[in-house]
Amino acid sequence: MSDTILAIDIGSTKICAIIAQIKDGELEFQGYDVAPSKGIKKGIITNIELASKAIKKVIKNAKHITGDNIATATVSISNAYAKNLNSTGIVNIPHKDISIKEIHRVMQTAIDNANVPNEYEVIHVLPYNFRVDDQDFIEDPFGMNASRMEVDVNIIMTQKSNLLNIKKAIRSAGLKIDGIVLSGYASAIATMTTDEKELGVAVIDLGGQTSDLIVHTGNSIRYNDFLGVGSNHITNDLSMVLHTPLKIAESIKIRHGNLAEISKETIELPIIADEENFNTVSLEVVHNIIFSRVEEALIILAKSLEKSALQEQIGGGIILTGGMTKFKGIRELAQSIFPALSVRIAKPSNITGLFDELEDPAFSTLIGLLFYKMGRHTEYEINFQQELLHSKEVDEENLNNLKMEQTVEKGEHLKREKKQEEKEVPISSDIYSFDDLPDIGYEDTNIFKKFTNWARQLF
Repeated sequence: MSDTILAIDIGSTKICAIIAQIKDGELEFQGYDVAPSKGIKKGIITNIELASKAIKKVIKNAKHITGDNIATATVSISNAYAKNLNSTGIVNIPHKDISIKEIHRVMQTAIDNANVPNEYEVIHVLPYNFRVDDQDFIEDPFGMNASRMEVDVNIIMTQKSNLLNIKKAIRSAGLKIDGIVLSGYASAIATMTTDEKELGVAVIDLGGQTSDLIVHTGNSIRYNDFLGVGSNHITNDLSMVLHTPLKIAESIKIRHGNLAEISKETIELPIIADEENFNTVSLEVVHNIIFSRVEEALIILAKSLEKSALQEQIGGGIILTGGMTKFKGIRELAQSIFPALSVRIAKPSNITGLFDELEDPAFSTLIGLLFYKMGRHTEYEINFQQELLHSKEVDEENLNNLKMEQTVEKGEHLKREKKQEEKEVPISSDIYSFDDLPDIGYEDTNIFKKFTNWARQLF
């Protein structure tokens, strides 16, 4: 892993880039930039050219500050078209000691057992429960003695088209992707405490055009959901109801966005397409518009949490983060909607050297990307490149063997797919020869080829 990290949060309202170095296990922040999103709506790239230009701009400005020439980036991907799928893998342990090799093998088996749709691609494989022989809920099976190991995993996948569009946009900006992280996952990494991880917690990221829900229990993410509603919808509501321009509506939202108190005061607002006349509007009306939209979003997310069937496992309560949490009184409103759970508002904080502007709930995803890249992900994880991420010390020989086995497994998988696609050719005496026998990669297992080679050596 490079000592220098470039993280890019591709959001619906803003694109952020930050550069940091890892020194002695800590982040040393060097530069960042933020720009309005272009070519992106509700977490999805709708115009690659515009999105690429916006990404290129923030990268250029961040690099200009640091002077670093970085070629790779860790990038967020929206929950918008992400889905999760549970699967189970079981393997025997031939040497009785569980190593990284066996952990990777059992997780790979879980992927093979899952029914991943053709139009989706896996970006995270997260184990939330290991079983060793008859022992359940093993936190970390590494180094344990066993004859069999099982794992339950949560597979997070996204539409291939969405992933390819992000890759194209990043490539057009002159970079390669070395990490892709679900935006809600990144926000959770940046905001969860150790106690909340152990007790189980739900993280709700209320953004500009979207809202994400992540449920973390059993040392891993168990559930994720997406709502296409954010603070920009409040701006639109204010503009339409009050018949005032969007810029004025945004200003009203920021200045008078109070969910806790109702003011009887009135304000004068310009009218759309009318430069001469003004409307007199009560701040009570403004309060009601904002309150209704925020309450609606939280109620929908509460129903999604109930749908997950994991509500009883989140003893750590609810974490609220994202730009919409700046409304005064939003914690109290959320507490009334989640009465059985504690609610707190979180932002990236207590991080040495972090720019003051980034100590804001709106930048939780961005900081989470850095944490992910420096190793604060789930204890074991298979990433979008089908690599096993872990924090264990493995000697170089075992590490090389694991990588070789991953390559061989991938090659064998491709061979099996190709073999299934090929049509069967009938064997007849005029076209058949021993050399035409299919090579399955292990010549010594093909008795016909062994006989042919032996005969050639004799004669």
